[in-house]
Amino acid sequence: MQIRKLEDGEKKETRQLYEEVFPEDSASFVDYYYTEKTKDNTIYAAEEDGAIQAMLHLNPYTLLVNGKEEPAHYIVAVATREAYRKRGYMAALLKRALADMHRAGEPFTFLMPAAEAIYLPHGFATVYEQEQRFYDGAALPEGWSARRALPEDAAAIAGAAQEALRARFCVFARRDQAYYERLIKEYESDGGCLMVCRDGGRIADCLPAVDEIPKERPKIMVRPVDVKHLLLLLKLSYLTAVCFRVTDPLIPENNQVFLLTGTEYSGVMLMEGRPENSEGTLTVQALARLVFGAASPEEIAGEEGVSMTERMMGELKKIVPLSPVCLNEIV
Repeated sequence: MQIRKLEDGEKKETRQLYEEVFPEDSASFVDYYYTEKTKDNTIYAAEEDGAIQAMLHLNPYTLLVNGKEEPAHYIVAVATREAYRKRGYMAALLKRALADMHRAGEPFTFLMPAAEAIYLPHGFATVYEQEQRFYDGAALPEGWSARRALPEDAAAIAGAAQEALRARFCVFARRDQAYYERLIKEYESDGGCLMVCRDGGRIADCLPAVDEIPKERPKIMVRPVDVKHLLLLLKLSYLTAVCFRVTDPLIPENNQVFLLTGTEYSGVMLMEGRPENSEGTLTVQALARLVFGAASPEEIAGEEGVSMTERMMGELKKIVPLSPVCLNEIV
């Protein structure tokens, strides 16, 4: 088995595997995906017996994290041909992709799991359920109007959305003209559309109109990639000083002792800590749950691989979580 990153001209060779593993996706949506999303994504493939038997896609996004623009990748289309499952292909693909993202200095990655249990052993943690809203003409507020969004609307929609998201969320994908030009194509490829809603002349909302509304809210899982970079994005509520170890079975560079200090004014400052001064240990999974507000220090204290003194627990409470989160992207 060989793991490698595909060249742009080779990406189309994964389409057969995509259609085999994801038969629920319409042909028109797959056409869109392999025309539009593969322009700038990265595809890793596991080759065996002269063919691609497993794959993992990294779709790039620029995220706003506490007001700072950060490059990140959305892991999608993780697939293994049925006859080649349970051979460790997915784990090998994940390890290679995580190593490359760490080399690029990305703070974290995220995905929408088919099943959470698949990714828990690899350091991922569920931190968010997608906030799904859909267009309903009958529920349009009085005085509002709505029409199908066109590509020429993309810049105006992006400006309104960016302003609204910045006011509400600590973590979200940057909205720009290209984002909405692509999103309009994405919904239209699957038989739906985006509706732009106006209150007078002002854009008040932008909602997808679809034939079938999903019954369940998809979950989003996050995994720290460059732990140091992630910690430096955090804010603090008060004077903080704590020394702890982070353990990561997949990214060796994250296995460090960190001395975290700072105030509500400075944010987090980091130095290399001494092992003998460490007050406890956090797994990367526990760290993700903590910093994204999915669990309190008390809740992660009882998790496997986690230990902390009472003092460390108190200091961790001063970390301001990266919450609320809005990562509503599908692919």
